[in-house]
Amino acid sequence: MYDVVIIGAGVSGCAIARELSRYEVRACVLEKEEDVCCQTSKANSGIVHAGYDAAHGSMMAELNVIGNQKMEALSKELDFAFVKNGSLVVCLDIDALPNLYKLYENGIANGVKELRILNQEEVRELEPNISDQVIAALYASTAGIVCPFGLTIAFAENAAMNGIEFCFDTKVEEIEKLRSGFIIRTNKGNVVTKYVVNAAGVYSDEIHNMVSENKIHITPRRGDYCLLDKATEGFVKQTIFQLPDKFGKGVLVSPTAHGNTIVGPTAIDILDKEGSNTTAEGLNHLIKTAGNTVKNLPIRQVITSFAGLRAHEEHHEFIIGEVEDAEGFIDCAAIESPGLTSSPAIGEKVATLLANKLSLHKNERFNGTRKGILNPKTLSPQERNALIAKNPEYGNIICRCESISEGEILDAIHRPLGAKSLDGIKRRTRAGMGRCQAGFCSPKTMQILARELNLDALEITKCGGESKLLLDRR
Repeated sequence: MYDVVIIGAGVSGCAIARELSRYEVRACVLEKEEDVCCQTSKANSGIVHAGYDAAHGSMMAELNVIGNQKMEALSKELDFAFVKNGSLVVCLDIDALPNLYKLYENGIANGVKELRILNQEEVRELEPNISDQVIAALYASTAGIVCPFGLTIAFAENAAMNGIEFCFDTKVEEIEKLRSGFIIRTNKGNVVTKYVVNAAGVYSDEIHNMVSENKIHITPRRGDYCLLDKATEGFVKQTIFQLPDKFGKGVLVSPTAHGNTIVGPTAIDILDKEGSNTTAEGLNHLIKTAGNTVKNLPIRQVITSFAGLRAHEEHHEFIIGEVEDAEGFIDCAAIESPGLTSSPAIGEKVATLLANKLSLHKNERFNGTRKGILNPKTLSPQERNALIAKNPEYGNIICRCESISEGEILDAIHRPLGAKSLDGIKRRTRAGMGRCQAGFCSPKTMQILARELNLDALEITKCGGESKLLLDRR
């Protein structure tokens, strides 16, 4: 019997797993996909929000500010990409200026530091490509950008290093409440546990409703994005938001932690919890709306478009805590934006709750640091030459667009919770994320995966399951 089973290996589930590994505990993470970070957590803006827009007094506001404050130190502990670049919420209409000041006042009440209202000239000095219609902007210097894949994978790897088990391709089909604990029935057999943590993203309502009479409903809210080529680096330096409305923070234009420019998201409520396809209508709306806040948007530099789903609940508030009519079942549901920012605080909150419930002792062997995949581009020429001399694989470039070597791909495969698919390699190394979008490197990456995993090339997938890339040898 496990002490704790976490359902879902997105950023919240992995953050909880990592914090739980600070204790002596038998725990595992069940994930229906083939890897961590395969659903909501893989397709978002990568923004570390300052915390000025969530309703004052809400759990969302509290955990956002705490998560923001933890992110920089955490990026050093777990070695993932993070940049504190600041953000601007721009006001383009003088009649909307009171709403900008309300946002400022809400941020101050939430405990956000270093907030300022900038006038037109100050905004243009910071961002030359801002719209000529700008009246003023709310500037938050504590906002940042993060690699969402890097953050989630770092949490998961560190949790695994400290003893948390991960079970992939494992779909929860039914949960039965016992007198003490639960039986979780999956497509791979039954799992028995004392406590359950529901971190299932857009499916968190279905998991919750298996055990509780107090039903919740999650609406998948689709967000379309355009990602621009690294040639656009510097087009904007801060993350530029529009004034929020009932659907969220609006379309943003932002640098990414890796030097691209990202535009998005839209906010379209849908029924399909797997409906992460983009639409022409959504992308056209996205481009038009983004053009309201910046001028000369280099939209012809788009290298890919994608969509992600947010787990929206009608009260727009995180649902975190033990379910009233299901003792031992802990919800971590309705985690939409700012869920990525809040994840360090979510992990700590849920792990502390479980530690108290289970009277867990500290794990004296806990190691809170993790080293990411070596990036040879960060080395001096002398250091890189020495690395290649010792490990020639680092001199064999597989992905030309991102200059990713075979050595990095090998590291991605053989480290804890290593990559098993093309997308697994892409999220860990960025091989396939460049201008040609894997057009050049896919065959070589597939060869490496087949060789290292001792698989036939016909078994290699894009993202697990039936997503095979080769059908036969003709």
